[in-house]
Amino acid sequence: MTHIKLYIPGPVEVRQEVLDKMATPMIGHRTKAASALQRGISDKLRQLFYTESEILLSTSSGTGLMEGAIRCGTVKRAAVFSVGSFGKRWYELAINNNVPADLFEVPDGQPTDPAEVDRVLATGKYDLVTITHNETSAGLTNDCAAIGEVIKKYPDVLYCVDAVSSAGGVKIEVDKWGIDVCITSSQKALGLPPGLAICTFSQKAVERAKQVKNRGYYLDLLSLYNTIQKKDYQYPSTPTIAHMFALDYQLDCILEEGLENRFARHKEMADYIRAWANEYFEVFPAAEYASNTVTCVKNTRDIDVAAFRKALNAKGLEISDGYGDLKGKTFRIAHMADMTMDDMKELVAAMNEILGF
Repeated sequence: MTHIKLYIPGPVEVRQEVLDKMATPMIGHRTKAASALQRGISDKLRQLFYTESEILLSTSSGTGLMEGAIRCGTVKRAAVFSVGSFGKRWYELAINNNVPADLFEVPDGQPTDPAEVDRVLATGKYDLVTITHNETSAGLTNDCAAIGEVIKKYPDVLYCVDAVSSAGGVKIEVDKWGIDVCITSSQKALGLPPGLAICTFSQKAVERAKQVKNRGYYLDLLSLYNTIQKKDYQYPSTPTIAHMFALDYQLDCILEEGLENRFARHKEMADYIRAWANEYFEVFPAAEYASNTVTCVKNTRDIDVAAFRKALNAKGLEISDGYGDLKGKTFRIAHMADMTMDDMKELVAAMNEILGF
């Protein structure tokens, strides 16, 4: 099979060295070696997330930990703030788990207003808030720091953030922003294959989960937390050791690059793609909320997006169509993980050739 280079918002291109680490010979998941591996990963992730909270790993997609968070963290009612398709997923997870929740939506391309969060929480009805940090469908990044300052006014409210498509590419200061559960996945800006989900888990989240009677089983975040505390970074069920070997190696590479350098590289790629998009089309969200990991381009020229993508495939490159209601109306270009400016220039040259620019 001919490889097509991925410029889609997950799964991303994975370096061969990282893939090779997944072929490391297996170790027993109940051994001291497994504990050391998992403990080391957690220590490195604490640096990435700027947190002292515990780190939980789940053999699932990020959606699994989103489900676990809203189920294990809600006693009264969840306030779900959505800026697109993936924000709405929090609400669907709540409803399908019989968790009381209300959905607060804004039009696609608009951010969550901290003042609206304040207004909603002032009612006293809610004890958990969900926010999408980086909405992949719209290429939009919410101001989770400003939202966090609002939530700090309500000490009984748990702050849960979906950072699936931003963590590892954008600076997320979990403790400073007051985030209790910050979730990401392996196949986005971390630069691994899909199959592993990660979250921070604050002491406040631990105490809240103790109040929830029916937390489920596989996605019971309190069970994950308690097991790694009691059994020295062992997990209740079999973890994906292969992903952990790769993640451990990749985190070393990320820290060696330097977190600030990594974030700057992502912004440089984003600025380049946004400049191209604004020259020939239009970036979908407002400039101040445009994502540094994925650009959503408004199809102002009414091109045939499917045909455009097919032509790129023929050149060995792949971008994404719009998602959900935005399909055909937008297209998306990811610039995350281990991609470089050379990759961006290669893509732009190919797009310009196909489109005749």
